[in-house]
Amino acid sequence: MTDRALELFDQGFNCAQSVFAAFAPSFGLEESIALRVAAAFGGGMSRCNGVCGVVSGALMVLGISMNSADKDAREQLYAISKEFVERFRSEHGSILCAELLGCDISKEQELKRAREENRFKTICPKYVKAAANIVKELLHAQYVDQRTSRIFIKPTAGKK
Repeated sequence: MTDRALELFDQGFNCAQSVFAAFAPSFGLEESIALRVAAAFGGGMSRCNGVCGVVSGALMVLGISMNSADKDAREQLYAISKEFVERFRSEHGSILCAELLGCDISKEQELKRAREENRFKTICPKYVKAAANIVKELLHAQYVDQRTSRIFIKPTAGKK
């Protein structure tokens, strides 16, 4: 999945698209649809300096991996999503696009600078790779409910 995420990013898809679409087929969602769903999340929410697209894409993957119609599963989804965010932030110092990229791409001049300095090609791939790896690790810590074919967090002793 990590390699596919990097391939998609290298093909010109944004960070959110690359992470989400790399995993989506594993959950029955066509890659082409996943690319459309995640299109507006790149660049910190459409270049608005919000949460980095790799984080958004990763949370979308976790969301489709669980039966969120079930209240307990929704709580598990929040827990695993929080774990993803905390790990990514701990490893990279932030989850915000501008802080990770080192410039405010919501401003035309800064976007131009990011392009001229090739920041999207030199900085973003490490975040695409990191997000995909964390998601992969978190999903491997899951189990599949045979009745619903959905993936859930394994219960941990002492946690609800």
